[in-house]
This record gives sequence, C-alpha cells and structure tokens, in this order.
Amino acid sequence: MLGSITRVFFAALLVAANSYAADISGLVVAVSDGDTITVFTPEERQHKVRLLGIDAPEKAQPFGRKSKFSLSDLVLLKEVTVQTDQRDQYGHDLGKVTLDGRDINLVQIERGMAWWYMQYQWDQTPEDRKLYADAQAAAKAKKVGLWADKQAEPPWEFRRAIRRAQ
Repeated sequence: MLGSITRVFFAALLVAANSYAADISGLVVAVSDGDTITVFTPEERQHKVRLLGIDAPEKAQPFGRKSKFSLSDLVLLKEVTVQTDQRDQYGHDLGKVTLDGRDINLVQIERGMAWWYMQYQWDQTPEDRKLYADAQAAAKAKKVGLWADKQAEPPWEFRRAIRRAQ
C-alpha cells in the first residue's frame, strides 16, 4: 500500500514539474534573433523567451539580421506580456508575446520575418493556428520579407543541414 502511494506521489510530482503556467510581464531588454527575447520583470528576474508558433531565420541565413531588427523595432525597451505555459529544452519560456493587445509573434509572420512553425502547431490554440497560417499565406502571396526569395530555406532545414555536416 505504501509503495503505491509513494509511486502516485512521485508521479504527481513529475506531472507538476513538467507543467508550467505563468504570464510574464516586463521590459524587453534584449532581442537575440527574430524569435527570441529577454524580458526583465518588476521582480528583477530575467526570462529568456522563445516566441511560440514561429521560427525565424538563423543569424547566418538570409533575412536573419532583418528578422532580428524587425523584432527589435517591435518590442525592444517596451513593456510586453508573455502568455506561457511551457518551456523548451533549454529552459526558455515559450509563449505568445503581446504588446498593447497586439500579437507580436503574428506580426513577425505578417512582415515575412518568420515562418509559422507548423511542426509545433498543436501547442497553439485553434484560433492562433488559423491566424498564423493565413498570415503566412498572405505574406507569401505578396512576396513580403523572406518570401521575396524564391529559395527561402526554413530555419529548421538550415539547422538540420548544419547538423549533418558536422
């Protein structure tokens, strides 16, 4: 009996450790690239945040710098809110960044500065999946940003090629 209770207790602890829910509000103090920011909260904590649902070009890719500058233009030194309930394998918070009610992740797609990261679409709400898919289709049709390049390579393929070469 005690063994069963212990197993249930530890199973509950594991579930609690892997689930995570918190909104983060604070000042964006750094932009690492087109889909990663650092938010400094009033509690004087820094949170590295990866924008959920998008994947921006890597720095070494075409549009990598432009994507970073676009995100900087949108949020650097501004107060944002991050809706998050998960972390990535590096411990970064994954979330939707909003500024004055505007979905910044979506804006990056609309500007042609990031791909909708369909591989992780199930981490998004059905509404966000539709918005992001529609925004990407519109940006692609208008040849906005990275979509002006007919050979635009998604960052996940770029990273895979680098791993294969190593």
